[in-house]
Amino acid sequence: QVQLVESGGGLVQPGGSLRLSCAASGSMLSINRMGWYRQAPGKQRELVAAITSAGSTNYADSVKGRFTISRDNAKNTVYLQMNSLKPEDTAVYYCSADVRMSDSFVYTRHGGQGTQVTVSS
Repeated sequence: QVQLVESGGGLVQPGGSLRLSCAASGSMLSINRMGWYRQAPGKQRELVAAITSAGSTNYADSVKGRFTISRDNAKNTVYLQMNSLKPEDTAVYYCSADVRMSDSFVYTRHGGQGTQVTVSS
């Protein structure tokens, strides 16, 4: 079983910064893609950023130049550095990880419980 635990959310003023973390644990053989999604009230969940085990990244157009995704493979942890935050960034942020378990040959996607990010003055 895989557990993903997010942390780092909170309330921040417009223009401020936050750093989210997500640590994966369990009987994992390897982790490929890790990502961050978000869901604002009344909206569909959307991909914010993703990163492969090799370090290739992709971002939603709305966050390019403001957010940076990174990972520490030794710690099975993915980070999302969020700068120049805007009120429209307010959402619950979820991390995901494509994990190969020790008893499997395939990768399956797992998600966390989410952390609230609120950008408001």
